[in-house]
Amino acid sequence: MMFSVAAIALLVTLALSLARASLGPTVFDRLQAANTIGTAAMLLLAVLGFLGGRPEFLDLAIVYGLLNVIGTFAVLKYFRSGDLGATSDQKADAP
Repeated sequence: MMFSVAAIALLVTLALSLARASLGPTVFDRLQAANTIGTAAMLLLAVLGFLGGRPEFLDLAIVYGLLNVIGTFAVLKYFRSGDLGATSDQKADAP
């Protein structure tokens, strides 16, 4: 029962984060909402795996969480430098 309530709360969190992602005033607000969606989806995957008796879903949730963090860093680097391959030295030399 408690895990069902947690799953419903995570679905509500996903819905609110989706609204924030679509209505955010800046790109960074939208990115934060997208990161929250990824985190809530990871937690929902772990809870549903527990409810279904499939503990291997926890491994999938961990991998999804790691990809979420890497994706967030990649998007932030792209918005900071305009290029995913640029180093800090190349950014300083650019006109």
